[in-house]
Amino acid sequence: MKELARALRKNQTDAEKLLWYRLRNRQLEDCKFRRQQVIGSNIADFLCLEPKLIIELDGGQHATQQDQDEQRTRFLESLGYRVLRFWNHDVIRDIESVLEAIRLVVNELSEKKPSPEA
Repeated sequence: MKELARALRKNQTDAEKLLWYRLRNRQLEDCKFRRQQVIGSNIADFLCLEPKLIIELDGGQHATQQDQDEQRTRFLESLGYRVLRFWNHDVIRDIESVLEAIRLVVNELSEKKPSPEA
């Protein structure tokens, strides 16, 4: 799986490149995102460990594999991750709306996190 993840990082889709450019280096709410991260027998497109958020970008092939995607999402959620899915064309056409949706979830997840006691 590690080799496949490396290959996917080297051969990103245009949508993945665009989103990665805006997520990398803690640009969004100071979250550290990773690309093509192995989680069990799955590879998440983008993963942020704190908060536990996974972002998946779906191309046209996902229209015919919705059952598989739902199973995968349930598995990742069972590990405590929140999974957001966006279509590639939405990322390319309106990156700002996608980033705002991600920002809202990051803030929501951060609010749910218990604050450290002094």
